[in-house]
Amino acid sequence: MESGKYSRQILFPPIGAEGQAKLRQSKVVILGCGALGTAQANALVRAGVGTVRIVDRDFVEESNLQRQMLFDEADARANLPKAVAAERKLRQINSDVHVEGIVADADSSNIEEFIEGFHAVLDATDNFESRYLLNDAAVKLGVPWIYGAVVASYAATMTILPGRTACLACVFPKAPLGIHETCDTVGVIGPAVSWGAAVQSTEALKILLGREADLHGSLLAYDLWSNRFQQIKIARDPQCRVCVAHEFAVLEQGASSHVSMCGRDSVQIHQPESRALDLSALKTRLERFGPVLANDFLLKCSLDTYELTVFPDGRVIVKGTQDPAVARGLYARYIGA
Repeated sequence: MESGKYSRQILFPPIGAEGQAKLRQSKVVILGCGALGTAQANALVRAGVGTVRIVDRDFVEESNLQRQMLFDEADARANLPKAVAAERKLRQINSDVHVEGIVADADSSNIEEFIEGFHAVLDATDNFESRYLLNDAAVKLGVPWIYGAVVASYAATMTILPGRTACLACVFPKAPLGIHETCDTVGVIGPAVSWGAAVQSTEALKILLGREADLHGSLLAYDLWSNRFQQIKIARDPQCRVCVAHEFAVLEQGASSHVSMCGRDSVQIHQPESRALDLSALKTRLERFGPVLANDFLLKCSLDTYELTVFPDGRVIVKGTQDPAVARGLYARYIGA
């Protein structure tokens, strides 16, 4: 390990040479590789965290580039999966770190496998369904995780130490009801992403270094545009179904065959069992119906008002609808039941 690379960080007393060595032995998972995930990964890889695993189901699009710092126009033109593009960039940034990009949708069938044995998980998802799933799995396995959310100029974060602090279900026993703002309805600015990811990444460093007394221990929220800052102390719910009763209903309910993607006018379809698709053969078949672009990781087919992005495991993102029935019909017609 090149000590000069981390010399300024080692000068920081809470880290020092001993702490830097501890970071080298640490392992983190970043769930999602959009705005928050790219900023988190960039910070932790540059800090010399030994192993960084990135799990993401999506691919790079031009609209991502305003706030997703690891991607560029070439990644968008190549339709690279975000996990692949991020892994390539991060390996160029710091060869000391083992970076593992996994192109997958984290669900109840695989999330425990993704996070077991790691020292911390950073939340970079965009929906409560995924966060409740992560909360169940992390509490069950005893893995600390750091919640994060960002929209418009607002970001929020909270650190969960299973069995010791409030978990997500203590704070939000049920997902918030009603219509909620999303990045696609009210937008998002890069500095809000940077603030949220900076707090999450710093909390992760504290956990990895064993400095839990320095954790902020709150639900932190900051609106950078209106200059409103909130710090709310959250106590554990003595009747919490997850961290007290150890009832992991979300984890045990099984993966859904479809999920609407936040603000994307898209539905993701996947079968309960992974399918090994021959993308080359599928490309030949789909070219009869519309233009097809393909690389080593996915293929994309335009069909009138719809667009299918197909992954080798049989997962498909259907763009142009938010109706699961329409998406399933297109999947059956073009990919096969």
